Amino acid sequence: MATLSLIVNGKSTQVDAPPDTPLLYILRDQLRLNGPRFGCGLGQCGACTVLINGTPMRSCSIPVGLADHHAITTLEGLGSVAKPHPLQAAFVQEQAAQCGYCINGMIMTAKALLDRNPHPSEAQIKRALNANLCRCGTHLRIVRAVKRAATLSA
Repeated sequence: MATLSLIVNGKSTQVDAPPDTPLLYILRDQLRLNGPRFGCGLGQCGACTVLINGTPMRSCSIPVGLADHHAITTLEGLGSVAKPHPLQAAFVQEQAAQCGYCINGMIMTAKALLDRNPHPSEAQIKRALNANLCRCGTHLRIVRAVKRAATLSA
């Protein structure tokens, strides 16, 4: 057991956990953040994606010890119901969520893309989101949402 310092959504917090505990478990079970989802548990589907220092990472396969003293952003850290982030608003406007399970990973990965490239092409969006799985097949709506968010952020 170790006491670790995390910076989650701009707030410093300390957690007690074995350093090899998946970050996802700490975010969901101890910090009660429900944006990152447990999907495959192997880092392959993207449902658990968070940003660590601005880089999209699969929180199910990152030990919390490696996140110690790093800035972690979850879906909850982007915006709120009252004031959604442009990506969150665009996903609602494009009705990009069907079951909603993949949306956390899609939005967090798209956020990192738009931070690096505010005006990506459709091909760049598809390439960035390629490793995130969506079983409902709303891929076209998701791509449209990211394109819309790029224009809202401009």
